[in-house]
Amino acid sequence: MSSADKDSHLSADGHDADAQQDQFGELFGDRVEPLRGKGAAFVAKPSQLTPGVLARRQAAQLEMQGDGNFLDPDSIIEQVAALDPLAFSRPGVQHGVYKNLRMGKYEIQSRLDLHRHTVEQARTALWCFVDDCQQHAVRCALITHGKGEGRERPAILKSCVNHWLKQFDQVLAFHTAQKHHGGLGATYVLIKKSSAARQSTSETLEQAARNKR
Repeated sequence: MSSADKDSHLSADGHDADAQQDQFGELFGDRVEPLRGKGAAFVAKPSQLTPGVLARRQAAQLEMQGDGNFLDPDSIIEQVAALDPLAFSRPGVQHGVYKNLRMGKYEIQSRLDLHRHTVEQARTALWCFVDDCQQHAVRCALITHGKGEGRERPAILKSCVNHWLKQFDQVLAFHTAQKHHGGLGATYVLIKKSSAARQSTSETLEQAARNKR
């Protein structure tokens, strides 16, 4: 399974492109440049297993096997309104990086669609998805959960996603998506690189520096 082949480029509003590169690179440990354009486009290769596909497969297996899922049950989750935006950022995430996430200016490298999931199915799928994204160096993902308007329990999956994402150490920030990516029914997620991925990046940069000498 692989994530998107490469990071695209963008220029953030009111920010120098090199400054944005430094911000994002500092956060993730390597040089990731913003996209140049109005948001990201994602085209999955038919032969690839994306983190979203793998998460759904693992979710089906874990439903029968049981798991160590640490995400809280539905019974203690605080409800959000169907039309409320979701917003969260951990200390240390730079303002420019979070702004670009909020504006949908980073490449969406993997997606998870929770439509037609029960709460427990969504809980399992999200748990698998975030872990797989980190292991495969996915930095920006999109989770589609819907708004849940007009239902007996409005925005239940949206409320769950808002609560659960904060429980992942791997999640640095998240924000309601721009309209062209699903608006109030979807959420951008910024994911921290795994220690193994950071080590690999460090070794690659060191090797490149030695080759220039």
